[in-house]
Amino acid sequence: MLSYPTAPKRPYEITQHGYTRIDNYYWMRDRSDPEVLKYLHAENDYLEEIMGHTKSLQETLYAEMKARLKETDSTVPEKRGEYFYYARTEEGKQYPIFCRRKGSLESPEEILLDQNILAEGKSFCSVGALTVSPDGDKLAYSLDIDGGEVYTLYIKDLVTGTLYPEFIVNTYSSVYFHTGVEWANDSQTLFYVTMDALERPFKLFRHRLGTDPEQDRLLLHEEDESYFLFIHKTRDDQYIFTNHHSTRTTEMWFLSADQPEGELKLLSPRKEGVEYLAAHHEGHFYIVTNDRAENFKLMRASVAAPGIENWEEVLAHREDVLLDYVDTFKRHLVLYERRNGLRQIRISTFDTATKVRYIEFPEPAYSVEWETNPDFNTDVLRFTYSSPVTPRSVIDYHMDTGQWEILKQDIPAGYDASQYITERIHATAPDGKQIPMSIVHKKDLKKDGNNPTLLYGYGSYGSVIDADFNPNRLSLLDRGFVFAIGHIRGGSDLGRAWYESGKMLNKKNSFTDFIACAEHLIKEGFTSNKKLAILGGSAGGLLVSACLTMRPDLFQAVINKVAFVDVVTTMSDPTIPLTSLEWDEWGNPQVREHFEYMLSYSPYDNVRPTEYPNMLITAGLNDPRVAYWEPAKFAAKLREMKTDDNLLLLHTNYEAGHAGASGRYDNLKEVAIDYAFLIDRLCTAQSPLEVDILKNVISTNSLTDG
Repeated sequence: MLSYPTAPKRPYEITQHGYTRIDNYYWMRDRSDPEVLKYLHAENDYLEEIMGHTKSLQETLYAEMKARLKETDSTVPEKRGEYFYYARTEEGKQYPIFCRRKGSLESPEEILLDQNILAEGKSFCSVGALTVSPDGDKLAYSLDIDGGEVYTLYIKDLVTGTLYPEFIVNTYSSVYFHTGVEWANDSQTLFYVTMDALERPFKLFRHRLGTDPEQDRLLLHEEDESYFLFIHKTRDDQYIFTNHHSTRTTEMWFLSADQPEGELKLLSPRKEGVEYLAAHHEGHFYIVTNDRAENFKLMRASVAAPGIENWEEVLAHREDVLLDYVDTFKRHLVLYERRNGLRQIRISTFDTATKVRYIEFPEPAYSVEWETNPDFNTDVLRFTYSSPVTPRSVIDYHMDTGQWEILKQDIPAGYDASQYITERIHATAPDGKQIPMSIVHKKDLKKDGNNPTLLYGYGSYGSVIDADFNPNRLSLLDRGFVFAIGHIRGGSDLGRAWYESGKMLNKKNSFTDFIACAEHLIKEGFTSNKKLAILGGSAGGLLVSACLTMRPDLFQAVINKVAFVDVVTTMSDPTIPLTSLEWDEWGNPQVREHFEYMLSYSPYDNVRPTEYPNMLITAGLNDPRVAYWEPAKFAAKLREMKTDDNLLLLHTNYEAGHAGASGRYDNLKEVAIDYAFLIDRLCTAQSPLEVDILKNVISTNSLTDG
């Protein structure tokens, strides 16, 4: 009879500021220790056994979600230069195929890169940078094959179809943010960023095609360990920008893309607490900044004299509007803003502030994401729109006329939007703040407290989780679930103050906001504490883990994805990637006040003997953002301390990192496990097999005892 895994206890003493903590599972940091993989494998085996009775449900869920995919599909072509670029998928294949056609969409297809071929024989495959040279003859792309987010850069000759002999290792790229690779306009020069030992992008190099990368010139070295170094090219292809980014401060340099051998010039020196981001338009930089403007304002400066002392105000600070981003086109200035927690797009001309148009969005909760829009001369803005009930739609918005043109809408097979409803409601936090929530459910839902409900949140780094459409979610909604997003403090939903009041010494507001959202859903009859589950990943994993240690009675089930749970220990160790950069987000444990505050909520440090909800915890063995040992340690300590018979499951993906499986079908299988866990815990009674296993647990069994 299978018993649950129990990790060996090896007490490790940590003393800070007069406090002594005993960490019985600190040893899990040592991947070379055979007990580490033994424990992780035992947990995976246990999950397979204990969830065995849900296999048919998992298969059903997977089949449902796969059926909603248009397996053979294509993105909307995007014109760049002479070519139309797009990515397409084929039935049965995990990854996209990147293609183009010259001149028109009727021209013969040219395959630039088939990721399925790159992934052959590999369990993980991520393409980071994917950028074609200005002359259209070369492709620079980068590849990560283990999920560690460290990429190797390759250059392909698109005329001959062969690779250049040189390749560059240890380069930065990201599926989340910047590519880290840009071409100069001569189509012979590449700029790229490399990583330091802590996997921080920190050095900018220039490479000439056909030369040895060992001879590449170092252009810039970001020595401050609290800063990341990113690069990008302006929309008009005039400049290469560097962006030196810390949590509270930014700095930019620029270089003419026509003069790749030239010297970088400083836009404006970094000033503690001042953030800015610039776009270029006809000899001027348009700059979004928080300098004496909490919600940011728009400034302008000439390229010849770009320092902050020369900035001129274009759009003043507004108390009720957060200015996120500026986009420049030949004839249009586009600003991405946020009002009342919702994305707004403001379009104007450059000659007068009176010619302003806001795009009108039709629903109370929605998501808008801008596309790359590579054509500087266009009058059309392309973005994607969705809501919890409206499938992802690619929109061409005609900036002069206000015409909204739907180019593509990804409607799942058999989907009927009229059967669902989305709402924007508010919960009241302990300090009286109104916390927005976006919810979606079937129209015939009864508010009798009996509906299984999944509450999702994040609440860190100022990131906003907008209410988008997810076809996978239909498998829950069609089984009577309510899905809710808590737009809690720590995000920037309601402005920069909303972020500031949910970080560092205000971090607990994120947790109490989320708890208030859960309580409101119960109070309003959507669900009960026996039907309520919460979900969060990464910093959102910290959120749900802190909530379950604060209020374990409030939830029936918790899914912690790659959860950041060992806050004090991780933030005390600058050898761990991202640590020093994030002291301005969480606090620096070297400061006693920060240490004591973090210790008061750190989930790992606040596990106590009590009953906890059912839990599914995940980790990625190659995760550079949240090391595998944090979820593993959390699971081990919970097993040691908890007094209930509720499920505690830990799943480690040995072949992936922070984002989980890279293939689209493999990803669906991971979602199917999550959903099967939720349905099993919230909608069905325990199976006879599970009851039998739980009754026969030998709690003293240790892995070291065999």
